[in-house]
Order: sequence, then C-alpha cells, then structure tokens
Amino acid sequence: MSNRGDRVLGLILLVLALAYGWGAQQWPEPFGGAEEVGPETFPTLLAIVLGLSSLYLMFKPDPDAEWPLGKTAAELGLAMVILVAYAFLLEPLGFIPATTLAVGALSWRMGAKLLPAFMTGLISAVVVFVIFNYGLSLSLPAGPLGAE
Repeated sequence: MSNRGDRVLGLILLVLALAYGWGAQQWPEPFGGAEEVGPETFPTLLAIVLGLSSLYLMFKPDPDAEWPLGKTAAELGLAMVILVAYAFLLEPLGFIPATTLAVGALSWRMGAKLLPAFMTGLISAVVVFVIFNYGLSLSLPAGPLGAE
C-alpha cells in the first residue's frame, strides 16, 4: 500500500473515531447523577486511542507497507466478519456467550486447538463480565441468561 493509501485509511479511521466518540457521549446520565467512571468512559478512551492512531497514520505513513494477499488476507477478512457478528450478537445473546464465541473463534483461527480456544473465550468472558459488572459497577448485556 502506498503512502496515499495509508493516509486515506487514516482519514477513514479518524472519521470512525469521531463518530464513535460522539456516540459514546450520547449515553444517558446514570441514575443518581454523573460519575467519574460511567458507561461512556471506555468507548471514549477507545475513540481517543483510535483518533490518535489515525492521525499518526495520516502524518507518518509507512513507505514500505504492502497489503497481505491470499490466505493472510482471507484470515483478516474472516476476523473482520467475526468482529462484526460479535457487535450484532452482543445484545441478543449477552456478553458472556457472544464474547466466548468471538474470542474462541479468533483464538482458533490464530492456531489454538478448538477446545482450548473456546475455553479461553469462556474464561476471559466471565472474568471481564465480573470485573465490569461487580468491580466497576458497569453493566454489560446479560442477554437471555440474565432475563428475569
């Protein structure tokens, strides 16, 4: 990919970061007033990191960058499909099942054996769910498992 391609990609990512950051600020204020850490904190931090990274890509592109071809490009495409599916499945399935599937599938595609890949997905999903829901008091989607 040429310098121009890096700059175009950087511009697209900057627009995405701005939209994502704006969307993060649209969360309603939690019951009981504003808090230091609220539901918008993590997405806002991600938007800032993405924005800074995109600016770096625009102003300091890699002169020798080459797009992957063949099997590597297909694996990257599959990873993108998995992440998009994860975004769509997060609310209906809930955080733990959706994250288990996404992390398990990505780990498997990176070379882990099937059972250990999905066990890693399950353990990481449960640990993150416990940290966010109980440690930080930030609710993650429970899905049908959390329905009363």
